[in-house]
Amino acid sequence: MTPVLDSVLPSGTTLLDLLIIIIGLVILWIIISIPAYLAGKIVTAGRSTFGEAMLATLFGPIVYAIVLAGVSIFLGTIIGSGAYVLALVLALIAWIGVYKLMFRTGWLGAIAIGILAAIIFTILGIIIAALFHTTVPGQFFPKI
Repeated sequence: MTPVLDSVLPSGTTLLDLLIIIIGLVILWIIISIPAYLAGKIVTAGRSTFGEAMLATLFGPIVYAIVLAGVSIFLGTIIGSGAYVLALVLALIAWIGVYKLMFRTGWLGAIAIGILAAIIFTILGIIIAALFHTTVPGQFFPKI
């Protein structure tokens, strides 16, 4: 491994381990995109595609993190700790903006997609928990 990867990954990590991690993250990304896709189909009357949902679930958290960090850092020096609350609100608006852009809908449609995707994700989680008799994270939820 390179010195850069050695500083990021645990010692003893092989290229095969890294490949397995990358494949696992891609599979997780696909699974996480399913609720956004279904919500987008419902809210946009069938106009959305799975590719749009995947882009929304990829760029949404990235934009959220950038806005959260940027506003916290830059406004934190000016207005203090209150900047973090403002950063949270602006980051959430930015994430909804990504949904608005990706699904080609208005602000209310983007908010509806976000809420509906969270509901669908929760329902799918309950179904998976019931099928496999497990929950993630297990310590926070009772077994079904």
